Amino acid sequence: MRSKLFSFALASLVFVVDQLVKYLVISRLAPGESFPLVPGFLYLSRVHNTGSAFGILRGRNLFLAFLVGTVSLGVVWGLCRGIFRGRWERTGGGLILGGALGNLLDRLMRGYVVDYVDFRFFPAFNLADVSVVVGALLVAIGVLWRRR
Repeated sequence: MRSKLFSFALASLVFVVDQLVKYLVISRLAPGESFPLVPGFLYLSRVHNTGSAFGILRGRNLFLAFLVGTVSLGVVWGLCRGIFRGRWERTGGGLILGGALGNLLDRLMRGYVVDYVDFRFFPAFNLADVSVVVGALLVAIGVLWRRR
């Protein structure tokens, strides 16, 4: 029970921090505006993304919202049913859930996802994106470790 609670607490933390940073970015920067954090390398930018990673499926917001909502329900089901067995898998599930819900709220409330981490040589992204990617890696590591 405690392990499930940890996963949902982690998901909540990721969701809240991501939404807080997005709120700060929206309240301080105009669309397309940037602020250099490390000049010439890292910027805090306000980017409206209507697609998925790398702008794939741009303009397909409702489809992506449905897809992310379905994945989120699947992760909740997996966490509740114990499908994510080990510590790595449960941590990854929590990260995936928090990130997915953070971007889902953006899609439903704004019609786009707010991205803000901008290296200029790579498409802008946000904490929710990082959480989903790191979470997926942790789940994969956990599953592979378990099968050894």
